[in-house]
Amino acid sequence: MREDGKYVDSGENDNLIVQKLVANPNSLGVFGFSYLDENRDKLKDVPLNGIEATYDNVANGHYPGARPLYIYVKKAHLDVIPGLKAYMDEFAKGWVPDGYLAKRGMVTAMEDVRTKNADIVRNLTVLNGAELK
Repeated sequence: MREDGKYVDSGENDNLIVQKLVANPNSLGVFGFSYLDENRDKLKDVPLNGIEATYDNVANGHYPGARPLYIYVKKAHLDVIPGLKAYMDEFAKGWVPDGYLAKRGMVTAMEDVRTKNADIVRNLTVLNGAELK
C-alpha cells in the first residue's frame, strides 16, 4: 500500500467513504454500488473502459468494476450441518429483483444466471471450475 498519504483506508464504513469523497471532490473511492446509487446527487461514477456504473451494467456483467458473489459449500456438509441445505435454498430465492437481498443493496443477477444457480442449488451440482470461467 502507498504510504505517501495519497491512499486512505476507510475500512468497511461506506458512509464514511461517501463523506470523505464529498469533502474532497478530487478524490476517488471504491465501495459498493448501492452506496453510489443512493448518493448520485453527491457523487458520480467513473466509467471504466467507457462503461458507466449503472444498475443494468453491473447486473449484466458489463461494468468492469463489478464482480459476482460466490458461495461455496461442501456437498458432504449438507446432510451433516443442520439448516445448511435450507439456507442455500433460501439464499437462492433471495436473488429475485424484488427479493430481500436486492432490498439490502445487492444487484440482482440476470434471469439466466439466477435460473442456472437455482438449478445448481436444487440439484446439488458439484463445482468443477469451468463455471468460474
